[in-house]
Amino acid sequence: MIKDRTKDVKSVGQKNDTDRGMLIKDINYYMDLPYSIEVKRIKENGEIYYFAKVLELPGCHTDAPTAAEVLEEIEEVKRMYLEIKLEKGSEIPEPLSEEDLPSGKALVRMPRTLHAQLIKDADLEKVSLNQYIVYKLSK
Repeated sequence: MIKDRTKDVKSVGQKNDTDRGMLIKDINYYMDLPYSIEVKRIKENGEIYYFAKVLELPGCHTDAPTAAEVLEEIEEVKRMYLEIKLEKGSEIPEPLSEEDLPSGKALVRMPRTLHAQLIKDADLEKVSLNQYIVYKLSK
């Protein structure tokens, strides 16, 4: 993990034509996005530490001795990651918004015998066929 930077890149950004009302995607824009952060407690060789990564930013991760420290550290690492991407003009993935997510509805074709079995199983569990299928898919 790089902690010291000799070049200040905070003002570097992917800038669009502001005369046409386009958004300026600078470091502040990306830091304010709701990126997903995953934290895991790791026990290795009798020692415990915490590992954190930003799910949408490949390679953006860190570790620290405590959960509080890893949360603080991941924000610093995320900033450095984004600054480097902006400096190089690389594409930066953005988190999905609610509007980007699919509806949650899917039409599924299946053999009639499987459909009949699912209906029987749902009845045994006293749940709707839809609830039963979602339950089975989530396992």
